[in-house]
Amino acid sequence: MRVLDISVGPDRVGVRLAFESGEPTRASECPGLADLVLAAFPGMGGHRCSTQSVRAFADELADTELAHLFEHVVLELMASAGSPRDLGGHTSWDFRVDGPGVYRVSLEYDDDLVCLGAIKAADRILRCMIQHGDSPDVKAEARRLESLRDRPAGSGQAR
Repeated sequence: MRVLDISVGPDRVGVRLAFESGEPTRASECPGLADLVLAAFPGMGGHRCSTQSVRAFADELADTELAHLFEHVVLELMASAGSPRDLGGHTSWDFRVDGPGVYRVSLEYDDDLVCLGAIKAADRILRCMIQHGDSPDVKAEARRLESLRDRPAGSGQAR
């Protein structure tokens, strides 16, 4: 998985993610990933998806797309750094338009730098979990992201 590009709008950030041929694209292809994610992000157990499903995200996690998991990790990192828990995201794909293995993730934000930092952290955390079966210090990541809120007024913060 790699971040192809990021676009920042007035209330949403768009991320295009690419998965290479042969690379896992679903959580079910990564044994133990669901348990590792829920242990690192206990708040994610309460996430809900806006799909037709009434199941909690924790139930979806075992076999969801890794791009969808990325969306939820970003949202959880932002919430851990002080963003409202009701911010939403959306994951979609159209392989005919974007090419095989390319997913689009759209994320609401209350602070653009916190969101961008959470995207970078989520990418790093998920790579580590998928490739090595462990997790970086998620609490330290959240503290780092929260510190971005303390920058002086007029320093690029979008509200």
